[in-house]
Amino acid sequence: MALEHAILVSLTERAGSGYELARRFDRSIGYFWPATHQQIYRVLRRMDDAGWVTHTDVAQDGRPDKKVYEVSPAGRDELTRWLAEPVDPAILRDGLGVKLRGASLGDTAAVLREVERHRAEHSTRLEIYRGIQRRDFPQSDSSGADKLNGRELHQYLVLRGGVRAEESFVAWCDEVIQAMRSEGTR
Repeated sequence: MALEHAILVSLTERAGSGYELARRFDRSIGYFWPATHQQIYRVLRRMDDAGWVTHTDVAQDGRPDKKVYEVSPAGRDELTRWLAEPVDPAILRDGLGVKLRGASLGDTAAVLREVERHRAEHSTRLEIYRGIQRRDFPQSDSSGADKLNGRELHQYLVLRGGVRAEESFVAWCDEVIQAMRSEGTR
């Protein structure tokens, strides 16, 4: 997948300026397809040149005009084409796993600290996802997909995938921490 497709999905949900898109990425879609603000602006220009998006200049008081982007018919065609294309399953590339595998070759306590740090990061991200779920889908619990449909259902299912992945990673870190401490690593 290219960033272009993530932007097309986001703009299909709601038109917006580059700044507004970057904020959306910071709060939602960027958890699943991260991009910097600079990347978003650069790709928007490329998409505009390709005819996948159009923009309207909106005057602002005391600031430069902003460009509000929306998906063009050509962009919708590209999104339709891309949605029908198969996507390879994600391949896990995890430096922490490699460090853990080689822990006995070096400072196991340092590797344990790194596992604890990763656990804390994933736990924080899990709470963020759960907060988004409470905010955006208050009527749904983890089995509440049957109450949703269309775009709302699809957004919810992606979010649930993130929740489940983070729950799994936190649980794995807990298992690693317990096992390493049991063997005497501190």
